[in-house]
Amino acid sequence: MTKVNIDWDKLEFAYLPTKTMYMTTKEGDKPWEPGALVPFGPIQINPCAGVLNYGQGVFEGMKAQRTKKNEILLFRPLDNGKRMEESSARMTMPPYDAQKYVYWVKKVVTANEEYVPPYGKGSLYIRPILFGSGPVLGVAPAPSYTFIIFVVPVGPYFKSGFKPIKLEITKQYHRSATKGTGNVKTVCNYAGTIKPALETHARGFDQLIYLDAMHEKYIEEVGTANFFCVLNGEVVTPKLGSILPGITRASIITLAKDKLKINVIERDISYEEVFDASEVFCTGTAAVVTPIGSITFEGKEHIFNNFKVGKVTQDLYDLLTGIQLGEKPDPYNWVVKVK
Repeated sequence: MTKVNIDWDKLEFAYLPTKTMYMTTKEGDKPWEPGALVPFGPIQINPCAGVLNYGQGVFEGMKAQRTKKNEILLFRPLDNGKRMEESSARMTMPPYDAQKYVYWVKKVVTANEEYVPPYGKGSLYIRPILFGSGPVLGVAPAPSYTFIIFVVPVGPYFKSGFKPIKLEITKQYHRSATKGTGNVKTVCNYAGTIKPALETHARGFDQLIYLDAMHEKYIEEVGTANFFCVLNGEVVTPKLGSILPGITRASIITLAKDKLKINVIERDISYEEVFDASEVFCTGTAAVVTPIGSITFEGKEHIFNNFKVGKVTQDLYDLLTGIQLGEKPDPYNWVVKVK
């Protein structure tokens, strides 16, 4: 294995080119082409492509991590593949088989093995993306599609690492509408969140909390992560519907129930309730489990657990990362070895 010139101690969650990616295409009613590993780099695309004009595209986010034993592990890759199938169907695109998805994810990670950071220094972020690449004029499905898997070595999503972050609630912006595409991992969901994120960063916050579009009362998501809080000894999280069904979210629910023996409730959560929570945290592939130290609403800051990591949050983080790194038993068969 060749070595790459990367300072792993300064690794950020940012773009860094790698060596190899997977690419395949589908034309009309024909099946997906077998595809192949190709050099990572720019691709040609028609300016009238469905993804450029009408946002017809979906993606996933995954991580490969190196263990103390120098093994490379994936976490629930088949679930990501199945979610991409569901997202594709919602966006009227031909799904890519979830089993083949996992096969090619492994191949791409193996081809870029030298970019997997050393143990404890970060992870190899995996980005599968499927989009309408054929030309279409008029709002309609594209005539052809492209599926690519590429990878990027990354550090922590939040620069502070596993430390409490500061959030604020917004009523100025909505992330999604009821019965829209908020529960779909589509490219068109994300561009609208860039401006609000930049504005909240400028005010000194790490991210925004979005409320439901109908009542502007119930918590939806933390920017690009799912939301949890501990209320009266129970773990509470927004119910599915207009929010993304996170793989990490589902894992945390299972671990809280099975390992911590804590009751988990999925329901609407008003922001007023949250201010009385003993702990608050968010979850995601990039965020993993991130404690929330304070939430500001209409100029008033509400601090949780004296801005320290709570016991439930810590326990769930330890359980999840222990399984992901092969350091704790995995009774759910969530972890998959790359080779």
